[in-house]
Amino acid sequence: MVSSEELPFIDLATVRKATDNFSDSNKLGQGGFGAVYKGWLDGKEVAVKRLSGKSWQGLEEFRNEVTLIAKLQHRNLVRLLACGFEGGEKLLLYEFMPNKSLDTFIFDLERRAELNWQTYHNIIEGIARGLLYLHEDSRLKIIHRDLKPNNVLLDHEMVPKISDFGMAWQGYFVTTRTLPTLKEL
Repeated sequence: MVSSEELPFIDLATVRKATDNFSDSNKLGQGGFGAVYKGWLDGKEVAVKRLSGKSWQGLEEFRNEVTLIAKLQHRNLVRLLACGFEGGEKLLLYEFMPNKSLDTFIFDLERRAELNWQTYHNIIEGIARGLLYLHEDSRLKIIHRDLKPNNVLLDHEMVPKISDFGMAWQGYFVTTRTLPTLKEL
């Protein structure tokens, strides 16, 4: 796990206050992992991923996401701001992405029409830059293993940011160009 110097820990009471006690009006989305809420913390909008107790994403995936994303910094990776675990709750606080995820554009005809070819090109290029950083340029060599449109978030300038590192794999094999065995994955 990362140290509190690398990533701040946040208590449940603070997160409850920031999200108006996980109000449905602040709910941004729901997945197999749990729900994501919009909140306000220290005058900034944040996204709070609240992992469900019934989620397939357990403590190992939570630990994996916290450990990996806290140590990575790149323009095309979502920033993890803090984490918390208290009373069975597992919480991750991220920078807020006002344009939601890429799937909201490519699977909705009206929203798709809002983007021009240059924006699509910039999004594709940003995703590629993020992957290049993960695979080649970061001190950790990371394989995401769950890259899909809903795990690519878009900021206020439509800059793509890869998110959800719960299934990511860190390994030496990326630098040696050998593939891991199924047991290693």
